[in-house]
Amino acid sequence: MLLIVGLGNPTAEYADTYHNMGFKAVDAIAESFNKSIKKAECNALTVTFSRRNAKIVLAKPLTYMNLSGEAVKSLMAKYKASPDELIVIYDDVDLPRYVLRARAFGSAGTHNGMRDVVSAIGTERFKRIRVGIGRNGSELKDYVLSRIPEAEKEVYDRNFRALAELIKNYVADGDFDKLMRGVNVIKG
Repeated sequence: MLLIVGLGNPTAEYADTYHNMGFKAVDAIAESFNKSIKKAECNALTVTFSRRNAKIVLAKPLTYMNLSGEAVKSLMAKYKASPDELIVIYDDVDLPRYVLRARAFGSAGTHNGMRDVVSAIGTERFKRIRVGIGRNGSELKDYVLSRIPEAEKEVYDRNFRALAELIKNYVADGDFDKLMRGVNVIKG
């Protein structure tokens, strides 16, 4: 079992904002498997499929960023996924733009969506991939909800395609250390 959840905000007005990096990454992963995320369940849009005898669920919560834990907890219960089978992908202002970082576990940091996930599932011991969006000096809320410039979109899209290939390899070999090494060199 592998549950990959990208964090973001579900309505069109947020589609191309920095705060939707998790959604964008999960969409790229789905595309690499020739899948689309469109089934509504557990307060999320999902796609479920099997590869190498493993069930894979890709999800985008519909609960808005700061309430993401509700959807993650529901999905984990429905699919009987343990925290060790969960990967959450989300934006991180504390990483420079374009940098991706994977970790086997850790704190939620300053990210309210991750804080809600940790609170809902009762542990910090789950895998995560952070997408660096940097800071620009404006009010944090205004910045994370601002539109991504076209030139930056191209770099992020390229990075997410590279991430998708690494996820496909992870599905094949189950080696998270190898996935981390691959992800942690993606810089844009």
